[in-house]
Amino acid sequence: MTGTLVLAGTPIGDVADAPPRLTQELAAADVIAAEDTRRLRRLTQALGVQPGGRVVSYFEGNEAARTPELVEALVEGARVLLVTDAGMPSVSDPGYRLVAAAVEKDIRVTAVPGPSAVLTALALSGLPVDRFCFEGFLPRKAGERLSRLREVSDERRTLVYFEAPHRLDDTLAAMAEVFGRERRAAVCRELTKTYEEVKRGALAELAEWAAEGVRGEITVVVEGAPERGPQELDAEELVRRVRVREEAGERRKEAIAAVAVEAGVPKRQVFDAVVASKHSAS
Repeated sequence: MTGTLVLAGTPIGDVADAPPRLTQELAAADVIAAEDTRRLRRLTQALGVQPGGRVVSYFEGNEAARTPELVEALVEGARVLLVTDAGMPSVSDPGYRLVAAAVEKDIRVTAVPGPSAVLTALALSGLPVDRFCFEGFLPRKAGERLSRLREVSDERRTLVYFEAPHRLDDTLAAMAEVFGRERRAAVCRELTKTYEEVKRGALAELAEWAAEGVRGEITVVVEGAPERGPQELDAEELVRRVRVREEAGERRKEAIAAVAVEAGVPKRQVFDAVVASKHSAS
């Protein structure tokens, strides 16, 4: 019998948000893989629970090397609990590599659902939540950051990002440049903690506010791109469409009116294009 890998959500701020099952899993696990063993110690003390198994570190720096060791324990029947510093493992935190390796070995993977900065910020933002996408952390270098933002400049869904406080002003300024100064956003700081703050406004306004200095853990929620109107057609295309209608038997006046409605432009614009085309052909 192989073991079970348990991904457990941990509080993103207020320890009282810890799911009840987290205490049970901490006591029952054979192995607890923690992103920061010191934070885990503080958490278990706050919850009043004694870890039942051995505790090992599992963070970005040793994730690749430690994954085979944890998979071996799972193959031998151990119950391995994975916790990160805050929120759900694998969401911009260690975990994906271990889950993928466990799945490949046909090992059972389950979860203890818990707090998530992504969903909490999204719910508090005041922006549409019916469709969204999580983009994690943006690149640190300015050019790479702009390039990544341009990739989603037309994204209609609400966007969610994590960001370090010392880079927040540059990130918001870059977003204002790519998405537009008036695009709505919300900066969610220190969620569920004593100094929780949600600052809402246009990207340009938020960038100016952040330039004064911001502290704490940051989640940024950005409104999706607005729906674009009908694509503007050039004069040549307007004339072509009028000509097609004329060849089908429509009178020019009716053809111009129909194309104007079709293209979402004034009839005069279509008329002028047709007249200009006749003059250039003569």
